[in-house]
Amino acid sequence: MSGEGPGTAQERAAEPLRAFGRWLARERELRGLGRDDVARVTKLAPGVVESLEAGDPARLPPRGYLTGCLRSYAGAVGLDADEVVLRFQEAGGVAEEPAPPPPPRPRRPVRRVWTLLFAAAALAAVAIVALRLWGASRLPREVRGRPSAERAPYRGAPGP
Repeated sequence: MSGEGPGTAQERAAEPLRAFGRWLARERELRGLGRDDVARVTKLAPGVVESLEAGDPARLPPRGYLTGCLRSYAGAVGLDADEVVLRFQEAGGVAEEPAPPPPPRPRRPVRRVWTLLFAAAALAAVAIVALRLWGASRLPREVRGRPSAERAPYRGAPGP
């Protein structure tokens, strides 16, 4: 047995994050700012500012918010935001790769085609009914009531 306690490996893994937090606190203090000043400017809760400077992985904000918090902190203190995020990542602050974006939703062109076909068929039916009514109203009154065979008899094609 090596004589190490159960939490020692985790503590050693968290040490770079604690060093990063100490660096943040030192940079803030060099600029003469207090934690409350940074919290007020960034609109972060004072506990969040304290957890960033402590570098304790258990107390850090959720990963989705952490980069934004670090960028806000850097802007309030006067540090380069990209450098702060890079230092955090180098300290071991990135445990896993970000999840891939969800696949794009498939489009439904078939539904649209059927809708357009239905609309075209309805428009054609309305046009046919309108033409029939309009054409019937143009016939002379005495012809309107007769069957079509009596109106214009078929004379056939001219012979050879």
